[in-house]
Order: sequence, then structure tokens, then C-alpha cells
Amino acid sequence: MNFMEIAQNRQSCRKYDSSRAVEQEKIDAVIQAGRLSPSACNGQPYHFTVCKGEAAQQVALATKGVGLNHFVNQAPVMIVISEEDYVASAALGAKLKGNDYRSIDIGIAAAYLTAEAAAQGLGTCILGWFDDEKVQEICHLNKPVRLVICMGYPSADDKLRQKKRKDLAELLSEVE
Repeated sequence: MNFMEIAQNRQSCRKYDSSRAVEQEKIDAVIQAGRLSPSACNGQPYHFTVCKGEAAQQVALATKGVGLNHFVNQAPVMIVISEEDYVASAALGAKLKGNDYRSIDIGIAAAYLTAEAAAQGLGTCILGWFDDEKVQEICHLNKPVRLVICMGYPSADDKLRQKKRKDLAELLSEVE
């Protein structure tokens, strides 16, 4: 798949084939894509924790607050992205410019992870609703968790949905 095919076909998967395990080489490729993503001052202010088996089920449970994310227990893999400290140059830039580069970098890494997962034939859903303290405990982390990505093979009945996006005219300006 080329990048535009990935962009057109990747969607938030909400139906996983829980009978199919994800091969380790595919997990490795997905994590490698995240590792290769660009970040401010190449600081990579994040940590990836791959959860499988019982740990994945525990993380899934920690994402199910107020009736949300009912599908996550079907996904055999959960990738937890936690925040790490800035490198000195990025910390200085963040302070001087008032930008949260870590959040930007984590978002870019998540995009790379999910794009590579799609290229590997896997489905993903990026979750922002979770019990941070519980996920930290499960994953033995001492830094804030920023995103959880569930990953697995999409169920056969998880059909490609039509993308609902703003019209390009709403998103684009050109200046010369």
C-alpha cells in the first residue's frame, strides 16, 4: 500500500477478530515506525509499552469508563504511549515558545504507528479515555500516559466506512 491508500483506508477499528493473535514481527514493524517518527530536536519524549495477554485485557478494562470503548477487550494488543521528559533543547524551545512539543511528538508517533499497522493489515483505534493511574500501575510506569492504541486484525464484518471530513476549502489557505 502506498501512503494515500493507507490514509484512505485506515479507520478506527471497533470490531476485532479476537481469535487471531498479532505476529511479533508485525508488532515490531509498528513500533519501529513509531520510533522513526519525527520529534522536536529528535528528543522522542515518549515510551511505548506493548501489552498482550492478561496485561492487554487489564489495560482494555482501564479504558472502559462511563460505557466507552466497549470493543477494546476484543483487541489482542494494546500499545500504551507514555510521556517522557524533554531533551534540553526541546525543553528550552517549549518554554520560550509556549508550545507543548511532547503532545505534538506523541501525536506524530501515534500517526506513524497506526499507519504502519494499516500497512500490515491490522486495525487500530487511538484511545484518549482511560484511567491514567491504573494504566501506569499495569504497565509499571511512573510517567503520565497520553494515549492507548488498541490493535489487532479487524473482524470480517468491520467494513470500511465512508470518511466524513471537512471540505478542503475549510481546511486550506494559500498565501504567496
